[in-house]
Amino acid sequence: MTRTFALKIAYDGTDFAGWQVQPGQATIQGTLQQAVKRSTKQDVTVTGSGRTDAGVHALGQVASCRFPTWTASADALSKAINSRLPETIVVTEVHEAPSDFHAIRDAIGKRYRYQIQVRHQRDPFEHRYRWRLRRKVDVTAMQCAAAKIIGHRDFSSFESAGAQRKSSVRDVRDCQVLPAADYATSGHLAIEVEANGFLYNMVRNIVGTLVEVGYGKQPPQWIDEVLGQKNRIYAGQAAPPQGLFLKEVYYRPGFEPA
Repeated sequence: MTRTFALKIAYDGTDFAGWQVQPGQATIQGTLQQAVKRSTKQDVTVTGSGRTDAGVHALGQVASCRFPTWTASADALSKAINSRLPETIVVTEVHEAPSDFHAIRDAIGKRYRYQIQVRHQRDPFEHRYRWRLRRKVDVTAMQCAAAKIIGHRDFSSFESAGAQRKSSVRDVRDCQVLPAADYATSGHLAIEVEANGFLYNMVRNIVGTLVEVGYGKQPPQWIDEVLGQKNRIYAGQAAPPQGLFLKEVYYRPGFEPA
């Protein structure tokens, strides 16, 4: 009897060419599928909730997979897969899911976190996980600008070329600029964005645009103009990938992976 499982996965994406399987390159999906095959002797497709790019990390990626002959528990499956994974990937949770659960189709929202270090000494233990800015930023101005991104509208101005979408309209439910409690001494800053779905490089483009405001190159009201133009050339640069984390994926009732 075929059984469907939901996997929650955390990974350091630094050494991987993104989520999706690519010939001749190490990817998160490919590594997971190899681990499943080695540990269970079954060829299984691990379908992630979204395709994170090269160098992007995850705290709470969710994937669905179907096993035609697995008879042991979800906990046993978790241990089996983890025993074959590198140190940079871990399956943090495994739950049996409804037979028709699909990690992409059933997702109703996601939350991303982007991490920044503003000035201060270069940290050799953080450079893989933060974008280090060499200038001060106006956090209050960034927070005002971030509030303007919240809403249901066309986000074409924050969509990079490379992925075809039927619509560029998304519902951004939250966008916050969050200085750490020790911001004055650490320079650590995070930007979190939650939406029902994201366009290609949308979060990185939002972050780069907010940093332009933080630098004082543009006022917070500039965000209204950028959104109104519906054209990528009017927004700021894309932030580099290493600061981006897929933090959480949300599902409709009855399809939660936990």
